[in-house]
Amino acid sequence: MSKRLAESLKLVDREKLYSLEEAVRLVKQTSTVKFDASVEVHFRLNIDPKQTDQKLRSQISLPHGIGKTLRVAVFVSPAKEKEAAAAGADVVGGEDLVKQIRQTEKTDFDIAVADGSMMKSLAAIAKILGQRGLMPSPKAGTVGDNISQMVKDLKSGSKIDVKTDDSGNIHQVIGKVSFDEQKLIENFKTLKEAIHRAKPTSVKKEFVASITLSSSMGPGIRVGN
Repeated sequence: MSKRLAESLKLVDREKLYSLEEAVRLVKQTSTVKFDASVEVHFRLNIDPKQTDQKLRSQISLPHGIGKTLRVAVFVSPAKEKEAAAAGADVVGGEDLVKQIRQTEKTDFDIAVADGSMMKSLAAIAKILGQRGLMPSPKAGTVGDNISQMVKDLKSGSKIDVKTDDSGNIHQVIGKVSFDEQKLIENFKTLKEAIHRAKPTSVKKEFVASITLSSSMGPGIRVGN
């Protein structure tokens, strides 16, 4: 353990539930890396991840983005390829792109969108994309006709895909350590409210078990629900 990390750990009481304002302040104070670290929120949920109807996946817009430019892939018919490229898509294609991914299994992008006409073709690579959390989904807002708007929203980092992992938890970046405290607080509140709104009807007990805030490689700071 580095000396700087050891010093930062002394600032955090692992048993305490901090207010959001205190937690955000501590996250910035305890970031020890030399780069502009991401600020992450970890939600532990009281769900059974084996039950399909208890899994959560949604797309939300953060008011201040996450401070990262995403590489966006677009699966479209040839008629819409120019529109996608003009909007800033990093990877654009149709049947040719599907064939390339099926053969190489390489996915050099962070998120994918598609127009409705391509969904049948994507079945051929659904397993590859699905295992990496890249499969476009109407529920997540990554399938639709307004390709240009979807790409612009995703490239700005304001629209994020929120989903539970295999353990039923959510891990999400809400900004950078360099963000001012108010922006991080507003992004956090937007995310938290969206998660509560998406609570599955089959979950009867307290939905969120715990919330932890941290920076990249920084100590976890527990936040009161």
